[in-house]
Amino acid sequence: MYLLIVFLPLLGSSVAGFFGRFLGSEGTAIMTTTCVSFSSILSLIAFYEVAPGASACYLRIAPWISSEMFDASWGFLFDSLTVVMLIVVTFISSLVHLYSISYMSEDPHSPRFMCYLSILTFFMPMLVTGDNSLQLFLGWEGVGLASYLLIHFWFTRLQADKAAIKAMLVNRVGDFGLAPGISGRFTLFQTVDFSTIFACASAPRNSWISCNMRLNAITLICILLLIGAVGKSAQIGSHTWSPDAMEGPTPVSASIHAATMVTAGVFMIARCSPLFEYSPTALIVITFAGAMTSFLAATTGILQNDLKRVIAYSTCSQLGYMIFACGISNYSVSVFHLMNHAFFKALLFLSAGSVIHAMSDEQDMRKMGGLASSFPFTYAMMLMGSLSLIGFPFLTGFYSKDVILELAYTKYTISGNFAFWLGSVSVLFTSYYSFRSLFLTFLVPTNSFGRDIVRCHDAPIPMAIPLILLALGSLFVGYLAKVDMMIGLGTHFWANSPFVLPKNEILAESEFAAPTITKLIPILFSTSGASVAYNVNPVADQFQRAFQTSTFCNRLYTFFNKRWFFDQVLNDFLVRSFLRFGYEVSFEALDKGAIEILGPYGISYTFRRLAERISQLQSGFVYHYAFAMLLGSTLFVTFSRMWDSLSSWIDNRSSFIFIVSCFYNNK
Repeated sequence: MYLLIVFLPLLGSSVAGFFGRFLGSEGTAIMTTTCVSFSSILSLIAFYEVAPGASACYLRIAPWISSEMFDASWGFLFDSLTVVMLIVVTFISSLVHLYSISYMSEDPHSPRFMCYLSILTFFMPMLVTGDNSLQLFLGWEGVGLASYLLIHFWFTRLQADKAAIKAMLVNRVGDFGLAPGISGRFTLFQTVDFSTIFACASAPRNSWISCNMRLNAITLICILLLIGAVGKSAQIGSHTWSPDAMEGPTPVSASIHAATMVTAGVFMIARCSPLFEYSPTALIVITFAGAMTSFLAATTGILQNDLKRVIAYSTCSQLGYMIFACGISNYSVSVFHLMNHAFFKALLFLSAGSVIHAMSDEQDMRKMGGLASSFPFTYAMMLMGSLSLIGFPFLTGFYSKDVILELAYTKYTISGNFAFWLGSVSVLFTSYYSFRSLFLTFLVPTNSFGRDIVRCHDAPIPMAIPLILLALGSLFVGYLAKVDMMIGLGTHFWANSPFVLPKNEILAESEFAAPTITKLIPILFSTSGASVAYNVNPVADQFQRAFQTSTFCNRLYTFFNKRWFFDQVLNDFLVRSFLRFGYEVSFEALDKGAIEILGPYGISYTFRRLAERISQLQSGFVYHYAFAMLLGSTLFVTFSRMWDSLSSWIDNRSSFIFIVSCFYNNK
């Protein structure tokens, strides 16, 4: 049963890929959706056995790589952390598959799309169930490949090509951290197996000396792993690929940003919690990175006009909360927020896709408006998702986001206070852009084309069923899985799968010692953001004119609308420099220069010139040959007799270089 959870999506993807042209669009969709749906049902059974039943499962299938001390096997680990991730991945993916049947029905290449979507669903369980670093890395790279294929699905669109390449390259930057981190773990612990590494993590280790600096080995490994998580989970500096990934079909955006790719970095940090717990420096860096990401993405989203791009920046902001929750050593709360976020974020993306699908693929909110009467069901679904996103009391997002902020406050450190205040201000901006998108899309006077208004329709049944299920999850999952199950003191749910040192356990402190006003700050900020959005956007014309007439406001609008100029700065100072280096140094000086001269081209040219010179000696006269033989014999006898005295004065390498240079000079 456990193996079927992982390999059923692979079966569906293989059938869709190899036999899609024979099965057709409907047959492929039914096959892939059925496989992923059965996988989600089996995940529920595994969840019941492993987490509440306290019965972790370990499967060792076959040897993979075995070389002296290096031993990596095909093994699957099903503990509490794994089964929670499997519930999220398989359940959200099955709903996305069901939604895609109707959404992609008019696309002639829908079998290829369902194949790619299922292969993404296969690689994510492969990542979360791996019992060693190499298997995790296999799933990690597979998720990146599948996301590239899905973002690049409409490959005739230039923006889709650029977005897919950007996502791939930015994630490669993160992999430059993850791969040395895995190598460092093997160097330090002589194994890639998680159980052995975590058992030895508490043992004191020697420092590494590099560039005349003494570096703590565990800290260095954790920082390298963090670089990998930053690239995959779209944290500050590497977040630019996430909004651009909106060029793919909307089900792709929902799958990548809710359940699969961006959650891989958070899962990896939670999985490696025994290492991070013994590196306070790495935890501080994680906290600062997550807090800055949540604030950066929230402020960027307030003035974006693309509906899907606003939700993408919301994803980056919520991932920042998850990351800095890991930084304050509360991995269980981070994974709890990850699970809650998957439901309401998938609901928001699929609701936005319903609007975009009916409005002839229009994504600009300024060209919508007044759609509440045409899309009453979609409007209700999007309202539920937005309320859950901003942490409205007693909805799913409330039970995890507020706990994260309280924990940050009661950490009583500079990094904790930094994360608390940036996270609280981000709540204000999150509420603003969530309700701004609702107002501009559904409530303000219409600004749409007449042909779109006439032809628009609400979500059909195959698209409505996933929205209803996700709405139920956005309303009740947080309440059902809250205290005494996933994040309560004394709960045995996690069974030590995210490991926390006793000195870092502050859940009781946040529950009983945090002031009441501190617990009310997120609610006050979310209410303030909603009221500002209500008062500003119904009169958007006056608001826009105020920004256009004021120089400072105009520059501020441009700054946020252009995403803090991150793309421009990265392109001007990094990308162009690397491209210039790649052409002038790597291509011209090395590939077409030194390597060709000293490599195949140079050797072939040298021997060709040498053969031409020797061929000129062939005169055809016998006395010339006799003279050459006599001269050669004389020189050979002379040098062989005098070699002992001449060897100290003659350098063989210099003689070779001299001979070769003679041929080049006579070219």
